[in-house]
Amino acid sequence: MPGSALPQSQTSPPSDTSPPIGAPRSGGGRRELGRPAAFAALAAVFVLFMAASSAPSPLYVVYQQQWHFSATTLTTVFAVYVLGMIGALLVLGALSDHLGRRPVLLSALALEAVSMVLFLVADDVAPLLAARLVQGIATGAAMTTLGAALADLNPAHAPHRAGVVTGAAPTFGLGLGALGCGFLVQYGPHPTRLVYILLLAGLLLAGAVLLALPETSIRRPGAARSLLPRLRVAPRLRADLLGLVPILVASWALGGLYLSLGPSVAVTLFGLSSHVVGGLVVTLLTAPAFLTALLLRGWPTQRTLTLGASLLLVGTAVALTGVEETSLVTAALGTVIAGVGFGGSGLAAFGTLARIAAPSERGELLSVAFVISYLSFSVPAVAAGIAATHTGLHETFVAYAATVALLSALALLAQGLRSRRVPGSGTCPQA
Repeated sequence: MPGSALPQSQTSPPSDTSPPIGAPRSGGGRRELGRPAAFAALAAVFVLFMAASSAPSPLYVVYQQQWHFSATTLTTVFAVYVLGMIGALLVLGALSDHLGRRPVLLSALALEAVSMVLFLVADDVAPLLAARLVQGIATGAAMTTLGAALADLNPAHAPHRAGVVTGAAPTFGLGLGALGCGFLVQYGPHPTRLVYILLLAGLLLAGAVLLALPETSIRRPGAARSLLPRLRVAPRLRADLLGLVPILVASWALGGLYLSLGPSVAVTLFGLSSHVVGGLVVTLLTAPAFLTALLLRGWPTQRTLTLGASLLLVGTAVALTGVEETSLVTAALGTVIAGVGFGGSGLAAFGTLARIAAPSERGELLSVAFVISYLSFSVPAVAAGIAATHTGLHETFVAYAATVALLSALALLAQGLRSRRVPGSGTCPQA
């Protein structure tokens, strides 16, 4: 399995030549956060970014009712965010390897705050598209930098903890943002404004914390050259990344289905009008994913990937059965099962990547992995939005879910073939 067949020098975290952490900054007299506090702060900021990214999901139905746009437009709003994110991953993914983690994170945080202001003033589709585009750029710039900084700060006694956080924080943040926004829309004042005010306040607080973040990456020349869009993986890492592609595609395609069309499915196919339910649809997928990433962090990579692919397949099939039979309980159960598969897949995939990359390779490698994930997250969802406009939501959901089930079966087959080709691949734990 990925990581386990590498030479011993590659299975342990590469030595980091970063500057000392926790000492006063020269000339300023300001104490920086120590390693444990900095690690926790970065994990919290990661969750905040992902919560902000999913907060608009329960509002899509509200926007659609207020501004009278089609399912195609809805998924276009969803896709613009991913377009901005992928563009940032391609252009800015390796920038923190040259300029340092802190300046890139602070810039991404400022840009995220700008997107919150755009959401607050949005009164039509055009400003909503602009807000999502800016948010996508900010999130893309932040994600690889956060993943790399967490890997830099890994505690020596738990060398795989960064991979666990990188795999769990997105799912936890996505569920938190969607469910929290659902409650605010249903029970709070100003349903299309309040959530963004609260997120903006959180971003300002995060900025104050990040100002005390220790720098964990030595500045290197070549920052301007790193902005040239490219997808580059060190040759020694390519086989490991390739082995993870099927499970990344299957799991994130499923995530795209729930975050783009999930609330609409709850309203249209099951007649559930509560905005809390719209957020709960997303949370039923992401909460089990988060808990799975925590509970299975000590499992071997191969076993975790096999479990993830298996439960993605089973859960998607059960959810599809629930939609076909208009059984809310069955659909919810399938979503939870698929969420466990989603969490196991992310844990094993990103845990492997965080472990095998050297400090100077982390930004680039995570950028490639996130590009693969979010292309899988967005392209099928946009196609589904177009299809829903022309053929209907029910037929689109059925076709999409069947495709995800097929992808999960292919991922399961790929893991089985790889385990046979790489003896002992199941012996490497996640954390």
